[in-house]
Amino acid sequence: MSYRCDICGKGPMFGNSISHAHNVTKRKFMPNLHRVRVRVDGHVKRLRVCTRCLKAGKVRKA
Repeated sequence: MSYRCDICGKGPMFGNSISHAHNVTKRKFMPNLHRVRVRVDGHVKRLRVCTRCLKAGKVRKA
């Protein structure tokens, strides 16, 4: 199962970690996902939803 939001599809983003000495290494920015019980078409499902979708009210909690 991939690490993605089931509502908006947001997934990991890639970039660089830069130290004070400007040493550059690869890193990954992970979305802030929560497992939430959501009402979908009258049924209750567990979805992985990012906090941005929860705050925007894109899902209705069961």
